[in-house]
Amino acid sequence: MHYKLRALSLADASKVAEIEQRCHPFPMSIATLESCFGRFYHVIGLEIDGDLVGFAILHLLFEDATLMDICVSPENQGKGLGRVLLDAVVDLAASGGAERIMLEVRASSTAVIRLYERAGFVSTGLRVNYYQHELGKEDAVLMERLL
Repeated sequence: MHYKLRALSLADASKVAEIEQRCHPFPMSIATLESCFGRFYHVIGLEIDGDLVGFAILHLLFEDATLMDICVSPENQGKGLGRVLLDAVVDLAASGGAERIMLEVRASSTAVIRLYERAGFVSTGLRVNYYQHELGKEDAVLMERLL
């Protein structure tokens, strides 16, 4: 499989929103996604044959980086593309001077948590009832990786 990583711009926001809506039961709004193309943010896209199939949003401020979101379209999941995006984000954070990357993930997202653990992230805490869930609220697992 041949893929290409590239920096995304505000012009890509509608495609990012489409992938976001297909991946998350409670997706970020288009306005929130558009705000992620501002200062201190880096949005990386992953394309296959010219089609955007995944993205990652990194907030980088001084020594701290936060992975805000990472998505791969449902039909392209399970092919290692999430790890490609995650590795690109880690490299970007390190080259930008970050000393650590932080993130939060739904406690029920066990496959995603395993991906982060394989990439060197460790659990640092829990935010109880943080995410909306079909049945109410769901905990967020806090994770970080030192760079």
